[in-house]
Amino acid sequence: MFNNKVYHRIDALSGSVATLRAEGVRYGEIAEIESRAGTSLAQVIKLDGGSVTLQIFAGARGVDTSAKVRFLGEAMKVSFSEALLGRAFTGSGVPRDGGPVVEGENSPIGQPSVNPAKRIMPHEMVRTNIPMIDLFNSLVKSQKLPIFARAGEPYNELLARIALQADSDVIVIGGMGLKYDEYLKFRSTLDKSGALAKTVMFVHTAADPTVECVLVPDVSLAVAEKFALDGKDVLVLLTDMTSFADALKEIAITMEQIPSNRGYPGDLYSQLASRYEKAVDFDGAGSITILAVTTMPGDDVTHPVPDNTGYITEGQFYLKNSRIEPFGSLSRLKQQVNKATREDHRTVMDAMIKLYAQYKEAVEKQSMGFKMSDWDKKLLKYGADFEREMMDLSVNIPLEQALDLGWKILADNFSRSEVGIPTKLSDKFWPKA
Repeated sequence: MFNNKVYHRIDALSGSVATLRAEGVRYGEIAEIESRAGTSLAQVIKLDGGSVTLQIFAGARGVDTSAKVRFLGEAMKVSFSEALLGRAFTGSGVPRDGGPVVEGENSPIGQPSVNPAKRIMPHEMVRTNIPMIDLFNSLVKSQKLPIFARAGEPYNELLARIALQADSDVIVIGGMGLKYDEYLKFRSTLDKSGALAKTVMFVHTAADPTVECVLVPDVSLAVAEKFALDGKDVLVLLTDMTSFADALKEIAITMEQIPSNRGYPGDLYSQLASRYEKAVDFDGAGSITILAVTTMPGDDVTHPVPDNTGYITEGQFYLKNSRIEPFGSLSRLKQQVNKATREDHRTVMDAMIKLYAQYKEAVEKQSMGFKMSDWDKKLLKYGADFEREMMDLSVNIPLEQALDLGWKILADNFSRSEVGIPTKLSDKFWPKA
């Protein structure tokens, strides 16, 4: 029921959180706060009897205890239409690119994940033209995967490349805590390539109110879901989920909640899972695939954010030394699609990774001053070729070309008998002299 009563007193203000007494209010409901700073929106984040706690999207600066509060009787919504494509918005849906406000269907954000009965099993590959993904850890339509990286790694550059090259109908980019020049670089890269026309950006910068950071994943995924229901295959790229979790922590501290591990709220797992579980392949419609950067403070994978994320997602990509590491990276759904790509896919992948593991052992042996055998020397040359021609993030080739390149690297460094590949496949694919 719509509650049009205006409340003229706020009992407490702390950071971006306001508390007052009100009746007939629902969790998640939106309110308008009218103060000397103007009118701003807020969302109900806690109900305790007649006490209502609001999270003010633009922050509480200029809001005092005499501000007027009016509840709107509905959850936060985002306007949806095809006109979103090519545009950039703030976390609360306000145009960031100087363009007009988008008029369209108002879609609620933060809704429950899709009924499992409406999902189909993942079975199609999302091509990125990045060999360390397509060949070794294939991304699958409707998969949810994090990219674990320490600060300073080029994870945003990697996401921009994936946005340019992925075979998806729509790209939704959700940026959290970005520097303004990072946002501009994203937009410029997409614009120059022509990919901006199929991209929607929701960006929270470091200069924006913290609370808007929390909105970015929900707004991004609500828009992605609408496109998917229209039959589009949507790739959602989120960066950085650790910034999202830090915003949750800041709000929880403001609300004086009892902290959990390292000060994060006790429901961190649920907060992350409710976003990642939006990944879906609809029966009879489109799909949502999620790739989300998770930075690891101190390069610590046991940090609460990556640690919780690992229990939710279907593998991970490790970005280390500006490369996607084959050890530690895992796509648990790759076997769903590898059998449908090319007959030599699994064999080439297994052979190259096995030899690369031996290369790592040879490097360690060399560093300890042991005598190097002829086999060790072959491994060292193979490893250097592999890292340069496969692992470098600048490599941009289709899967089939990556498989052919894999055969070439093997043939350049080893004889057919040394790589452990069945004769049937080596007869067909081994490069001719």
